[in-house]
Amino acid sequence: MKSYRTGAAVSYAAIFERQFMGKEKSWAQRIAGKCFRLLPVIALLAAGALADARKPVANPNPEYPEIARRMNITGTVKTEIVIAADGTIKTVKVLGGHPLLVDAVQKALKRWKYAPAPAETTIQVDFKF
Repeated sequence: MKSYRTGAAVSYAAIFERQFMGKEKSWAQRIAGKCFRLLPVIALLAAGALADARKPVANPNPEYPEIARRMNITGTVKTEIVIAADGTIKTVKVLGGHPLLVDAVQKALKRWKYAPAPAETTIQVDFKF
């Protein structure tokens, strides 16, 4: 007759065989697998932190156009800019705003410079008139 102890010893042997003979992943392998799946999320968070860390070196304000002043045009111009690694603005994508105000913003953005970084970053900038 088998005792409880013998049955327990057999089950521990089976567990040992599964873990160390390659049939079952160890706890370290399971944790590494979960961390590997989180890698893209960590990369996106790091990119967001990098975008926040880019400090403007020169960012002159856009001039309020005289014609817009006479017509009492106000509002917000939303832009998405891609900053190259050397700190220059590579592309400007206008997301919204009055065309007269957009023109003034685009002229001002041509003069903006950012601090250098290891990679390009994309940020959204809003201008209120």
